[in-house]
Amino acid sequence: MSGRILFLVKLQLARLNFSLPTATAFKGTLFLFCGCLALMPSALAVTASSKDEGSKEFGDRAPKHLAQFSFPRLQFPGFPSAPRIFAITAERRALLNTIRYAEGTWKEGADLGYRVMFGGSLMDSLERHPDKVNYTTGYASAAAGAYQFMPATWGLVVRAMGLAGFNPQVQDQAALFLIQKRGALALADQGILSAELAAKLAPEWASFPTLRGSSYYGQPVKRLTELQRFYEANLNRLQGRVPMAKTVPQTAPPCSDNSLDCALKSF
Repeated sequence: MSGRILFLVKLQLARLNFSLPTATAFKGTLFLFCGCLALMPSALAVTASSKDEGSKEFGDRAPKHLAQFSFPRLQFPGFPSAPRIFAITAERRALLNTIRYAEGTWKEGADLGYRVMFGGSLMDSLERHPDKVNYTTGYASAAAGAYQFMPATWGLVVRAMGLAGFNPQVQDQAALFLIQKRGALALADQGILSAELAAKLAPEWASFPTLRGSSYYGQPVKRLTELQRFYEANLNRLQGRVPMAKTVPQTAPPCSDNSLDCALKSF
C-alpha cells in the first residue's frame, strides 16, 4: 500500500515540475509517512474468513477489508460575533446625560439633541453620520449627534460594534463604547463623577476638564463642579430619590351669600 502511495506522489511531483532539492526533501517526509501507516494497526485492517481463521497467510480468495481512514474535522471560519450591547443603568444614563449637557446637546433630555451638529444646526436624517463640516467663530468641525462624534471616531465604533444607523439607541451604545475604550466604564458604574473620571473622558470630549481644569484640546470647557451638580441631580432623579411634588386638591371658596346656588353647594 505504501509503495502505491509513493508511486502516485512521485507521479504528481513530476507533473508539478518539482525541483530536485524539493522533491528529495519531500521524498524523505513521504517515506516517514508511509512507515507510520505500516505501524498503525487501525489504518489498514485485514480480516480472514472463518475457514482461514488462525492462518498466518491468506489465500487469493481471502476477503480483505480496508478500514476507513480517520480524517481530522475541518475547521471553517465562524460567523462574526453579535455586537455587544451595553446595559444602560441609572449611573451610566446619568453620565451620558452629563456628556450631552457638557457638549451642548442636552435639550432638556429631548431626542432633538441626537440630531445636533457642531454649531447648533440640525441634521435632516438619523440614517447615518452626516460627515459635514460646520463653522462657527474660530472653529470648524464635523462633529454630530448627542455626543458630538467625529466622522473618524464614528467609523471606528461602527466597525468595532457592527452598528447601523444613527438613531438615539445606537448613539448611546457608541458613547458607552468610547467610555469603555478610555478605561472609564468601571469608574462610571460607581455613581460618582470624580475628577479622575472626568479626566479620563477629557481626550474624548473636549468639554470635560482635565485634572488641571482645562480642556484637553484647548477648547471651551465646563467646570467640574458644574458637571458634578448636573450629574448628581440627574442620578437622583433616575434613581427615584427626588420626591414627587404633592398635588393639593383645589376646593371652591365658601359661599358668602344667601342665594339658592350657594345653598346647594353646601350639601
